[in-house]
Order: sequence, then structure tokens, then C-alpha cells
Amino acid sequence: MPLNEDEQRILEQIERQFYEEDPELARSVAEASLRSKFRPRRRLAIAGFIVGLIVMLASFTSSAWIAVGGFLLMLASAGWFAMSLRKTNDGGSDRFARWLDRARQRWSRNS
Repeated sequence: MPLNEDEQRILEQIERQFYEEDPELARSVAEASLRSKFRPRRRLAIAGFIVGLIVMLASFTSSAWIAVGGFLLMLASAGWFAMSLRKTNDGGSDRFARWLDRARQRWSRNS
């Protein structure tokens, strides 16, 4: 049920006061809600990757088609995990981005 104009105005006023009084808390609450939203998806992606790996390794000698299916499950799970990291844009992904930049710099120095 959508809010009427008065309720929307009151909600916006409360939100502005919240951000003005404690911006650090407001930022941490916003990040926590994003992290909690994508945490189950990450777990499911990790589980899918593990299941795909097991299926691929277990069926590689008996059926190449089942092994390919396991590989595709692994690929889809890894993509889903990467997308959930990118959508949250939390401190963890910032740390990953910094790590990736350092790795690229090391690679370019060694090449």
C-alpha cells in the first residue's frame, strides 16, 4: 500500500533528521541492509560452485555431458557470486578492488 503525501513527507523528514544527526550510523545501517540482502545469495552461489565441482569431478570419466553440466553450474555460480559482490559495493569489495589493483601493479612490474 503506497504512502499518501503527508506520510511520504513525514518519512522524508525523519530520514533527513536521521542522516543529519548521525551520518555514520545511517551509512552503516544502509551497508548492513545491503550486506544482509546479498549474504544468502553468496552462500547459495558458493554451495552451487561446490556442487558443480563435485559433479564435474565425479562424472568426468563416466559421462562428459554431466561433467560439462557441472562445469556450467560452477561457472554460473561464480558469476552470481561476483554479481552479488559488485551490487553490495561494501568494504569487502573495496578491499578486493584494492587487492586486485596491487596484484595488477605487481604483474606489470614483473612483466
